[in-house]
Amino acid sequence: MIGKKIEEAFNKQLNAELSSAYIYLSMSAYFDSLNLGGMAKWMQMQAQEETDHAMKFFSNIQERGGRVVLDKIDSPKMEWSSPKDAFEDAYKHECKVSKLIHELVELASDENDHAAHAFLQWFVTEQVEEEDTVLTIVERFKMAGDFPGAIFMLDRELGMRAAGAH
Repeated sequence: MIGKKIEEAFNKQLNAELSSAYIYLSMSAYFDSLNLGGMAKWMQMQAQEETDHAMKFFSNIQERGGRVVLDKIDSPKMEWSSPKDAFEDAYKHECKVSKLIHELVELASDENDHAAHAFLQWFVTEQVEEEDTVLTIVERFKMAGDFPGAIFMLDRELGMRAAGAH
């Protein structure tokens, strides 16, 4: 049985994961408007991954006898000054999500909820990977500088992302 504090916190995180999907879909639309189809595809896949994360919380709440409560999702930012700026925002966002996950781990420990703690360990590991992946892309943008050819090469590389891969 899920405790009320964990149930409320997991519902809040479910909303945050869906919000993340919205953010990445907005970034995808931005990249598509710049004819950067590879980056648009990468962000669409990232949005799907965030939706999958939300569904993990959805299922966990239900499996533990809780009630899923869906909340509103705010409209995401829609414009960036550059592709690099968008990926820098993505990195900052992943750091924010990591902080949220760490707070959930602390709550699970405080509540002595071993099931929640075990469930969250996958997310702790996932966030390390998420931050690393996006930071690597940001660093590549920095190396590319203002050279358009490098941006197009990066776009092509990001477009080769396979489902389930970062």
